[in-house]
Amino acid sequence: MSTTVQLFTLAADGGLIPGSTPTKIPGLDGPVTKIFGYALWLLILAGVGGTGYGVYKLAVSDKSRNGGGSEPFKWMGGGVATILLAGSLITILNGIATG
Repeated sequence: MSTTVQLFTLAADGGLIPGSTPTKIPGLDGPVTKIFGYALWLLILAGVGGTGYGVYKLAVSDKSRNGGGSEPFKWMGGGVATILLAGSLITILNGIATG
């Protein structure tokens, strides 16, 4: 088993990714399915982290007129977009795999 698959499996078994069992996609067997499935779950976690960092930056930002007020919203928007994109890809792939 390659190192990448071992790291993804360790993240899933260690409780970092709750309930992430990738569904086998027809035509993609073996390590490709596992890596792709776990990568989507890690992408969701990265989106949550980006959104949280944006909220943090908004809380501690300079509220004066010359402060960079749009940066926290860029982080939050990017995080939410990542969550939506990865979530929709997981839904589509599960629909393909089961249907």
